Amino acid sequence: MNKAQVVEFFSRLAEENPHPETELEFGNPYQLLVAVALSAQATDVGVNKATRALFREVKTPAQMVALGEEGLKTHIKTIGLFNTKAKNVIALSEQLIRDHDGEVPADRDALEKLPGVGRKTANVVLNTAFGQETFAVDTHIFRVGNRTGLAKGKTVLAVELKLEKAVPQPFRLHAHHWLILHGRYVCKARTPECWRCIVADLCAFKPKTAAPRVKGAAITAS
Repeated sequence: MNKAQVVEFFSRLAEENPHPETELEFGNPYQLLVAVALSAQATDVGVNKATRALFREVKTPAQMVALGEEGLKTHIKTIGLFNTKAKNVIALSEQLIRDHDGEVPADRDALEKLPGVGRKTANVVLNTAFGQETFAVDTHIFRVGNRTGLAKGKTVLAVELKLEKAVPQPFRLHAHHWLILHGRYVCKARTPECWRCIVADLCAFKPKTAAPRVKGAAITAS
């Protein structure tokens, strides 16, 4: 995908959704950090169901530590790997209190030193909570980047670095949200819905999918 195509690609996504946001529910940077940490190998829908009651009770690291690991587990037991995640959330909360006065740092290195926080989680927090131009590559962005030709890479870091070079202003702040939502709802893993994709003509994916047929008639994009 050349520079002009990249600009057109994001221009169309931006026109369709001018203000994309994470689908995780949160009230402050700390709750966002917890939600993103819980979302590994889980859906945003599942995380939101688990955190609604939790976040009414817990808004700060100190409140999370007071809740305790067992108390946290009762809230998040429907989420995959909840035992490990509960342990990490309590540990990162303790570390925030000890090292950062209970505040979430707006620094990638500091975030990645927190238990259970990797590069993707740090990038989400930096972008969504602090407005930094980061690219949080999850399975959706990895797939879309490779499938479309926008940012090909064999690892998530390779795709992230390609996006860093490829995505121009004014699209950098919201780029990863557009790509996540596009991958989640249109450029799906098993069967991409190319027939209703607004950037299909710019995409390098050759075996474009046609609209499904119902009662002998093709469904057309609205």
